[in-house]
Amino acid sequence: MTKETPTKNVFQDLPPGVCVPWEQKAKELGEITGDPEIIKKEWEQLETFAYVYIWWWVQR
Repeated sequence: MTKETPTKNVFQDLPPGVCVPWEQKAKELGEITGDPEIIKKEWEQLETFAYVYIWWWVQR
């Protein structure tokens, strides 16, 4: 018998409406010059649109 290793669902800890959290994306972007709140707001809005789009296609 082989011992199965448990896999962690990376999406289970995300709140609804989020595919890639802002904290993770900010790390990928590196240093942000200017007001990071503007970029965060736009990122979260884009995330919401993407989540709803994917959800809509799955529910068809």
